[in-house]
Amino acid sequence: MIARVVLVDDQEMIRMGLRMVLESQPGIEIVGEADDGDTVLDLLDQVEADVVLMDVRMPRMSGVEATRRLAEREHPPSVLILTTFDMDEYAYDALQAGASGFLVKDSPVEDVTAAIWHVRAGDAVVAPSTTRRLLDHFARSRPVGEQPDTSARLEELTPREHEVLRLVARGLSNAEIAAEFVLAEGTVKVHVGRILAKLELRDRVQAVVFAYESGLVEVGEH
Repeated sequence: MIARVVLVDDQEMIRMGLRMVLESQPGIEIVGEADDGDTVLDLLDQVEADVVLMDVRMPRMSGVEATRRLAEREHPPSVLILTTFDMDEYAYDALQAGASGFLVKDSPVEDVTAAIWHVRAGDAVVAPSTTRRLLDHFARSRPVGEQPDTSARLEELTPREHEVLRLVARGLSNAEIAAEFVLAEGTVKVHVGRILAKLELRDRVQAVVFAYESGLVEVGEH
């Protein structure tokens, strides 16, 4: 399997370093580079990509806005946000906009490579517990009125699916959820798949964001 990757960063040296490192990894193909959020949108009209490594802070169009616009496309690539530190409010906004996760720029090569393959397969990259910590940190400053009305979508879930979603949002893995409910891990995986399908979410990171936005999980709940 090939992972077609686009690199987006306003610093050429960072793009060059990423290209050199990633092109040495089996199966990863760099299909393009962009120096800002606006130029990557044009680039992706011309090339097909599976994963976009997206800088979050850029001068003309941020990675957050570019991610939001990509998410509106019919078959968007998965977006991995690159940030300088893991408690970046821009990373929080990017997850809300549709990113499948985020990485700090000094992540080890093996972590970046693994992350690319995870999102290439449709999985979330960032550990749900890390995402929950990020959301927990920044959700405190967001007025309730800013959150979308998600109550109708929540009503589509069964009581058990509600319980599973709450534990996903708290950062538990499928194995941990299975132990909590005395279920087979495969059964939990089915529940998670149905939750994502019913709520029209792409991955577990999006499920965590949704749980916070809907009020299913309260800020500070563990």
